[in-house]
Amino acid sequence: MTFPRTLRNSAVALGATAVLTMTAAAGTAVAEPPNIPSPGTAETQLNALEVAPDGSSDGYDRDLFPHWSSHEDNCNTRELVLERDGDGVEVGTDCYPTDGSWYSEFDGETVSDPSEIDIDHVVPLANAWRTGASEWTTAEREEFANDLDSPQLIAVTASSNRSKGDSDPSEWQPISSYHCTYASMWITVKHEYELTVHEAEKASLKDMLSTC
Repeated sequence: MTFPRTLRNSAVALGATAVLTMTAAAGTAVAEPPNIPSPGTAETQLNALEVAPDGSSDGYDRDLFPHWSSHEDNCNTRELVLERDGDGVEVGTDCYPTDGSWYSEFDGETVSDPSEIDIDHVVPLANAWRTGASEWTTAEREEFANDLDSPQLIAVTASSNRSKGDSDPSEWQPISSYHCTYASMWITVKHEYELTVHEAEKASLKDMLSTC
């Protein structure tokens, strides 16, 4: 498989693609994952996805998707997303946040302790494995797990991330105000990486897009 991009290793490039928005519920500026498509584009991409039953989880191991790769300035992927998605984030020489706050789009909670924040893979690694990634190389899986150029990574509360687990949108969804954006993110990631969706997943994504 040939992916549409290579993994960027520059915090500068990341900053250039982050888009600041205002979250009305929290009244705080947050950074949005990059390259979220318009609802119209997401609908077109959804219709282009291959519909097929999920494959087996046999052989899956999270370590088959090397994640939190190292970048410049002592940063890893997780730390770059923490900085991108937070408000007023300050970091130490090790790139770990020393100050800031994070609004979690999944549940509408705001926290100031980075240890209470997880970096969610919008399309979970286990789901990707079942829908095509089992056939990828390790390098391709590493790119997917550290993709800073698509809306595949987002900082959310640990509790919401763990509630989601490896569920698809037919099994788990964020708060209703985020349905449109979440569906658009999920769809474009699956489209870019040529992953499949099953019938119930596609129907749920259509319903979520209808809220846009």
